[in-house]
Amino acid sequence: MGKINTLVFAGGAIHDWKGCSQEIIKSLSQRDEFELTTVEEDLDTLVSPNLDSYDLIVFYYTVGEISDAQKNGLLNHIASGKGYVGIHSAADSFRGCPEYRAMVGGHFITHPRYREYQVSIVDSDHPITEGLVEFNVTDEQYILDYDRRVDVLASALYQGDMAPVAWTKSWGEGRIFYLALGHDAPACQHENFSLMLQRGALWAGTPA
Repeated sequence: MGKINTLVFAGGAIHDWKGCSQEIIKSLSQRDEFELTTVEEDLDTLVSPNLDSYDLIVFYYTVGEISDAQKNGLLNHIASGKGYVGIHSAADSFRGCPEYRAMVGGHFITHPRYREYQVSIVDSDHPITEGLVEFNVTDEQYILDYDRRVDVLASALYQGDMAPVAWTKSWGEGRIFYLALGHDAPACQHENFSLMLQRGALWAGTPA
């Protein structure tokens, strides 16, 4: 099998997307399987046929607006059998676009203060979380409204209930991995953030 041609797309508002995308690229560069291309801010990259050469889209973006051409280009590309990895604020992109939210599998509601909290592994049999045990992170915990049909891989406690931290799902023939960790560059440097990112990108970028 050839390399996974991967687009790391970063931009938007609020978050340090430059710092986070640098850490994402650094992590994925540790694996030989990925051929990496980076695009910053230019949402027209998503318009068909601009994504045709990519097997995988790794997405770090916050809020913003997406046009119909951009939305259709992205969603149809993934549905054709490609991979999508959404990091942290990817669940808070394009608030006015329910189709995008449906693809990701959930969307941001709120977050408690930036703090240390424990991540629990829900599915230790999945290749993304295999061998992982509970670990602590210092990060911004995203509380999400999510589709209960997603396969939750990891979660964390919030106000007495478990909130998802990572999940997988399908979108047409494509594979989706969402990881709620990664508010800033230091959070993206956590060894298990990097491990789950690498494994999630391999899983999503490999045809089912």
